[in-house]
Amino acid sequence: MVKQVEHYSNRKKRLCIAQEFIEAASYNIHRNLTYYKNRGKELETQMGEIEYLRKQIKLSKDINELMGIEGNIRKVYYDCWNEIINQDIGFKKRIKNPPDNAINSLISYVNTIIYTKVLSEIYKTQLNPTISYLHEPSERRFSLCLDIAEIFKPIIGDRLIFSMLNKKQITEKDFEEGLNFLYIKDKARKEITKQIDMRMQTTVKHKKLGREVSYEYLIRLEVYKLIKHLTENIPYEGFRIWW
Repeated sequence: MVKQVEHYSNRKKRLCIAQEFIEAASYNIHRNLTYYKNRGKELETQMGEIEYLRKQIKLSKDINELMGIEGNIRKVYYDCWNEIINQDIGFKKRIKNPPDNAINSLISYVNTIIYTKVLSEIYKTQLNPTISYLHEPSERRFSLCLDIAEIFKPIIGDRLIFSMLNKKQITEKDFEEGLNFLYIKDKARKEITKQIDMRMQTTVKHKKLGREVSYEYLIRLEVYKLIKHLTENIPYEGFRIWW
């Protein structure tokens, strides 16, 4: 707890951790775009913009400037979604509170599940989930899980959304049209939750461990890496997808 607070209260130490969260998250975003570019989607311009913005991350001087860079990266990223998604569901920009269309409702619902999964892994350690580095800590929310989730939302959440929409597992019929598509119907919610749970148990061969590990365990490893950074001065390096 002392080390966790120390790294928050020290401006330089906090910024170092926060920058790495965005470095890893933006790398995973770029990998998503690379995947779809290789499948014929016209994404070269946006990928170039994100590459430029990623170079600004380590140059940021404070959290607000870093959050601004992160916001610009995500804006460019979300501009790509209409090209990636093979359904005509008019997604223009990310709006959270409240979501204003089917895609925003879907993103918010999936992200909430990911936050819960990350929080569950944090609870298995001695980390305090209310002390964070990228997002401002608050007694009313578990902001550390928001930090770590930034890395895994592109890998787990966004890829699942793309897959379910492109396979027509989710369509506008799964939303309440009368509520401006803000409400996801119960059947679709259950299917989304089921798909996320299945993905969390999916395994990949870990490059360093040399064995199969689940997505769920990748999150746990991320938490352990942060602990080692705080307590053993082992530089934290955010997870970057390699497949």
